[in-house]
Amino acid sequence: MARHYVTIKDIAKILNISVSTVSRALRDTYDVNQETKEKVLALAAELNYKPNFNATGLAKGSTHNLGVILPFITNYYFSTVITGIQEVAYNNGYNITLFVTNDSPERELAIMENLSVSSLDGLLVSISSDSDSCNHFQEIIDEGVPVVFFDRVANEIDTSKVMQDDYNGAFEAVEHLILNGYTKIAHIAGPKGMSFTEARLKGYIDALTKHHLRINEDWIVYSGFSQEYGEQDTYQLLQLKQQPDALFAVNDRKAIGAMIALKNKGIKVGEEFGVIGFTNDPMSTIISPALSTIAEPAFEIGKLSCELLIKHITKPKYFHGEEIVLPGKLIVRESSMRKAKH
Repeated sequence: MARHYVTIKDIAKILNISVSTVSRALRDTYDVNQETKEKVLALAAELNYKPNFNATGLAKGSTHNLGVILPFITNYYFSTVITGIQEVAYNNGYNITLFVTNDSPERELAIMENLSVSSLDGLLVSISSDSDSCNHFQEIIDEGVPVVFFDRVANEIDTSKVMQDDYNGAFEAVEHLILNGYTKIAHIAGPKGMSFTEARLKGYIDALTKHHLRINEDWIVYSGFSQEYGEQDTYQLLQLKQQPDALFAVNDRKAIGAMIALKNKGIKVGEEFGVIGFTNDPMSTIISPALSTIAEPAFEIGKLSCELLIKHITKPKYFHGEEIVLPGKLIVRESSMRKAKH
């Protein structure tokens, strides 16, 4: 984004202090000493610094518009999150504008570069799966715009985040398979490097370790989130010399893809091969056999993330970032119900 005016980065460089310190000094927060504030304000005046975002408007919430950046709007999980966001936003007099990345980091960056932040009081963000850097979000926070992450979060950025308990949900899912007699359990994971991909993988590994089951690296497959990826991953597993007898999928769409692949190979889901997902998508009750899963609190995640954002907007000097982790719930259906062997 071409900028032809002084930024807080310029002020920070001249004064040899951090960008975040400059941002807080300009917003007159309590955690910056008076001497530093005076230096920042004096230099800002000297350089004719004009903020990219009207901090006074921010404090008053004067635009009453919130931006929501998310990977998809067509799947059940994100549409439910949006419903939760809308409820809180509208009840507090805010409108929302959706920006959809289609899970593309390039599109995410383009949206941020073209975002008219002066028309927004704050942003709710779920990052795209291949985002290598979240500097574009840090820059907008440093300019004084509140940002709250939900579901897919940027771990390196210090702001509020709302997530489901990926680790314990995965652990419970895999332990459920073990207690139902499956001992060779694979994991069709999400993309490498994403925080919730890694958390669910760790839950999978720790459940196997607790029950003294071998961890086979060939049975861990990383790919995208779609049903098609679930099919492809499962065909890959079924071509191995040592085949699993169950799998835990990173989400329900991949689990449903796995079930389709198993059916195409004449393998009975549940009876011969256990499958469990993560989300509780409505499709999990329609497919036959019905899919066991970990239900995510999508609506609550939307509500809480929006509530936190409004606190950041209305109380910028007094409200600190929070990290909220909500538990999931095991829902047992036919796809994982082979009786334990004795």
